[in-house]
Amino acid sequence: MAITAERFAQGMTYDEYKAQMTRNQERFVANEQGVQLDPADVAAFKDLPQPLNVLVLAEDWCGDVINNLPVLGRLAEASGKLNLRIFLRDQHLDLMDQYLKEGQYRSIPVFVFFDPQFHELGHFIERPASVSERQAQIRRDLSAQHPEFGPPDAPIAQLPEEARTQLMQAIATQREATKAQDNQDVVRDLRAIATGSRA
Repeated sequence: MAITAERFAQGMTYDEYKAQMTRNQERFVANEQGVQLDPADVAAFKDLPQPLNVLVLAEDWCGDVINNLPVLGRLAEASGKLNLRIFLRDQHLDLMDQYLKEGQYRSIPVFVFFDPQFHELGHFIERPASVSERQAQIRRDLSAQHPEFGPPDAPIAQLPEEARTQLMQAIATQREATKAQDNQDVVRDLRAIATGSRA
């Protein structure tokens, strides 16, 4: 099903999305304030020949949304060339199911870039592969140092409560250290879609 201008217009603006959040709003705002944009990246978006429409699928409970949507929001604000409309995933499964990760997972966030005539330019799902690899490496390192955290591929939810809490805190601390690089990788992927260059 094609996305029309009418359907796109039904989404929330970035500010409306933030205002309706019931969870993780403080983390979202803190992440937004921490985003450092490279002037060259901002210039690449400012130099786009025409503004682009970006359809976003998100939910406020999702860590990848809390990490990556603020990057897009700051890019939109700094460049003036991205028109964002945000849809809650669970209320818009017809949209979500057009952008399944690996054809089967309802992973979010999803950022879909369209030109002014709503021809799709490309889309971003969840997080860059480089960020996934860094996160996997963090888990492997922590499991090697702390046997109580179980093997790196063990679901965190299946750990005893104390180990689960300690692991989650350790992961959060480690991810904080890679956040600047993670954000840069998100910008790189979004810039490639917006400018049509897979650099």
